Amino acid sequence: MAPSLNHIRSVVTDELGVFDERFRTAMKSRVSLLDKITYYIVKTKGKQFRPLITVLCAKLYGPVNEKSYNAAVLVELLHTATLVHDDVVDDAHQRRSFFSINALWKNKIAVLVGDYLLSRGLLTALENKHFDLLEILSTSVKEMSEGELMQLEKSRKLDITEEDYFTIIRQKTASLICSACTCGAKSTMETEDEKQLQLVKDFGTNLGIAFQIKDDLMDLSADDTGKPKIHDIKEKKMTLPLISALRRAPSSESKDIIRRIRSNSEDKENIRIVLKFIHDYNGIELATLKMNEYRDKSLDILKLLPQNTINEALQELCHYVTLRSK
Repeated sequence: MAPSLNHIRSVVTDELGVFDERFRTAMKSRVSLLDKITYYIVKTKGKQFRPLITVLCAKLYGPVNEKSYNAAVLVELLHTATLVHDDVVDDAHQRRSFFSINALWKNKIAVLVGDYLLSRGLLTALENKHFDLLEILSTSVKEMSEGELMQLEKSRKLDITEEDYFTIIRQKTASLICSACTCGAKSTMETEDEKQLQLVKDFGTNLGIAFQIKDDLMDLSADDTGKPKIHDIKEKKMTLPLISALRRAPSSESKDIIRRIRSNSEDKENIRIVLKFIHDYNGIELATLKMNEYRDKSLDILKLLPQNTINEALQELCHYVTLRSK
C-alpha cells in the first residue's frame, strides 16, 4: 500500500496553506474571463506534487521563508502553464477527470491562458529579484519543450530506443521536479553548498524519472472501470514497458507490433495484441524494476542530506511515487 500523501503533507500543513493563498493571488487578473478560468484551474487543482516537494526541500534546510513560497508559486505557475499548453498540443479534452481548458474555452483561449500563467511566473521571480530561481526554472521549461518535441518527432517514426526514452523523460518530467527540489533547497540554505545542491538535483532527477515510469505503468493498469486507459498506445507514445518488450522480442514480432501501432493505434484488436505482447515479453516487470532502481537511487541520496522529520517525509514521498494508483 502506498504511503498516504496527506500524511506526507502534514509535516508542512501550515506552509502549504500559505502557498495556496499566494498561488491564488498570483493568478488573479482584472480581465473577467481570465479570472474565471484561473478560478476554475484552482478549483480543479491536482495533488500539487511539485510545490509540495519545493516546500519540503526548503524546510529540509531551515524554516520556510518568502523566497521558498515564491519558489513554490513559480514552480506551480510554470507547471500549470505547460499542462494547459500540453492539452492543446494533445487535443486532450480532460485533465484529472475534469474538462480541460481547451475543451471548455477552445484552443485559442487556452494558449493565451498558458501564456498568461508563464508571464505571471516570470514576473513573480522578477518582482522579487529571484534571478537564480528564474534561471533554474527557465532552463527547465526549455528542457521540457525540447523533450516534448523529441517525443513528437519519435512518435512519427516509432524508432525510439531506451536511451532516447530516458533522454525524453529526463527533460520532459524530471527536469521540473529537479528544479522544484533545487529552488526549495536554495531558498533556505544559510550558505550555498554546491555539493548539497548537486545531491538535491540528483535526488529530484531520479525521483522524476521514477515518477514518469510509474505514469507509464499506470496507463497499462486497470482503472476504476477495470480496464487499462492505454492513452499512450493510442497516441503512439513509446513508453518503457513497450520499449522493454520490443527489445526482448524476436525482430519479426517487434516489427509486426510497430506496424500495428503505426497503421491504426486506436483499433481495438491492435490494442489487444499490443497489450498481450507487452505482457508476454515482461515489459511491465522490466519497467517496474527500472522504476524501483531510480526510486532507490533517490533514497540513497537522502541518506546524505540533513536527517530530520522532513527527510523522513521525503523518504515516504519516494515510496508514494512508485506505489500510487493515480
